[in-house]
Amino acid sequence: MFESVLVANRGEIAGRVIRTLRSLGIRSVAVYTDADRGARHVALADAAVRILSYLDIPAVIAAAAGVQAIHPGYGFLSENVEFARACADAGLVFIGPDVTALDLMADKIRAKKHVSALGVPVIPGIAEPGMGDATLAEAANDVGFPLLVKPSAGGGGKGMEVVRAADELPDALATARRVAAAAFGDDTLFLERLVERPRHIEVQVLADAHGTTLHVGERECSLQRRHQKVVEEAPSPLLDAATRARIGEAACEVARSVDYTGAGTVEFLVSANDPTEFFFMEMNTRLQVEHPVTELVTGIDLVEWQLRIAAGEPLSFAQDDVTVTGHAVEARVYAENPGRGFLPTTGTILSLREPADVRVDSGLAEGLTIGGSYDPMLSKVIAHGPDRATALARLSAALGDTVILGLHNNLEFLRDLVDAPEVRAGDLDTGLIERLLPAIPARTPDDDMFAAAALWLHAQRASTGPWKSPSGWRLGVARPTRYVLSAVSGENVEVLLTGTAEDAQVAIGARTMSGGIRNSSIELDGVTTTPTIVRDGDSLWISGARFSAELRIVGREQRLAEQLAAMTREPGAVSPDVRVPMPGTVVAVGVSDGDTVEVGQVLITVEAMKMEHKLLAPVAGTVTLSLRVGDLVTLDQVVAQITTPHQEEHE
Repeated sequence: MFESVLVANRGEIAGRVIRTLRSLGIRSVAVYTDADRGARHVALADAAVRILSYLDIPAVIAAAAGVQAIHPGYGFLSENVEFARACADAGLVFIGPDVTALDLMADKIRAKKHVSALGVPVIPGIAEPGMGDATLAEAANDVGFPLLVKPSAGGGGKGMEVVRAADELPDALATARRVAAAAFGDDTLFLERLVERPRHIEVQVLADAHGTTLHVGERECSLQRRHQKVVEEAPSPLLDAATRARIGEAACEVARSVDYTGAGTVEFLVSANDPTEFFFMEMNTRLQVEHPVTELVTGIDLVEWQLRIAAGEPLSFAQDDVTVTGHAVEARVYAENPGRGFLPTTGTILSLREPADVRVDSGLAEGLTIGGSYDPMLSKVIAHGPDRATALARLSAALGDTVILGLHNNLEFLRDLVDAPEVRAGDLDTGLIERLLPAIPARTPDDDMFAAAALWLHAQRASTGPWKSPSGWRLGVARPTRYVLSAVSGENVEVLLTGTAEDAQVAIGARTMSGGIRNSSIELDGVTTTPTIVRDGDSLWISGARFSAELRIVGREQRLAEQLAAMTREPGAVSPDVRVPMPGTVVAVGVSDGDTVEVGQVLITVEAMKMEHKLLAPVAGTVTLSLRVGDLVTLDQVVAQITTPHQEEHE
């Protein structure tokens, strides 16, 4: 076994690999960039080396001085053929398959042709190397609509575009090429027939260098949004025993055909209408994000077996020895704002609470800054139970026990999702989340949350000394203290408090209530709660009973500016300011300063965390902007303004 291993990754997967290294007594070496200087995986490792980029192959190889092997995790360099070659040239063991398997399976076009020749069913489509847009457009008519545009070098849903009509194809190809080039360094595309109501089922395989290839069960990953997995489980509630055996053997056949070694995953689409029919999609030649659910139901440490196989050891068990006990479900916690179309978010972890009674693979720590340079996944919460219903119930409770304050995240959405009747019934497909979204409540802060925040601010002011304590006392009737708060992108809410923070009368609009804050507990009209509240500048982050929220403290200057801006607009007109709904980088500018634009015209395209977002003109008029491709933008930054004919008349 190796004495020392470098982990060429970051975040929760780096920490996950380091834990197994530690259990085996193997010294771990981490790498980190300046953005991750204070990251959790750096503190967990026995040693850490600073690099400029996780994609810098020479730098990663140089950081591996004194180690015997490199574990690439997933993403980044994990499926990079040149990195595997560089490891071999440097005398380092690449913990993964050999170059032949990496090279073939990394190219989705070649992989489909290869497995099709084996007799494994594949999705109908066109997959030829070097196809330009004109060739793809011509082939699309033969493939038929709806279809899927996919990057050949891709993974994780990045760059995939659904096209339902021919006139949508040019924009889809342009977007897919741009995303693929940025994410994978290769903009080669191919087309597949879109399978309606598909279920995404993948099979975990293990193969050693001594001729043994076996599968350790399947995972269902059908709960997806924008082709990105959100919730995964093992085993699949869809497959019967006969189909489970067939799909497992098909996965092993694919692995054997390329002399695969290590841990890998063969992904299939299974028809929801005919669960006995499945199609090969791709093989991921690395560890998967969702590997923990397989580990929990089989008791097999997949990272340990990656290490043992890479060190030359044979598998110590046979196919018949693999048993599945109970059920496991995993939810991915993302830095994203469901209230803004799940756009990625950034921020600093101000307060963190993670459940202790389930498995949590996390890269989080209080004080850690989450930027826009990397994938938005923060952690994974994984629950196991004797059956599927118990596992889902435990996961829901664990998500409710998780608190992350300082940046917007999808915790509440995840809990609503796993509690949905369709999910509890196992009636899944890859389009289910989109259909459920209208029924999942978009929670907004209620009066109690605004009141609790105002009481907390009242108490903070009182703690600065008796002369600054806003009790409201004066000769005559006590004067209330005024706090103006707003939810992000919401209306201003005025809270009036009379008395001290320990014993106050609270008024919000026509509603009045009694309240007080004592020992971090807040009482409102006789109901006591203990929320977590932290302040970051003009933002208050508060955790509620089932969700958390960011409230903005609205000062007098901001209120005055909003009133003046409203005076220049026609009654009922939308704001002419174009604000960025997520921090990121400008990747395309569709208009020039001074152009006349129409409602809905694309002005700027911003990319963050490997995702693009188009900013549209909210009104017609003359645009003012000064941004260029490559510029960095911040959340809610005004990036363009449109002067309407009405405004021009009054200038």
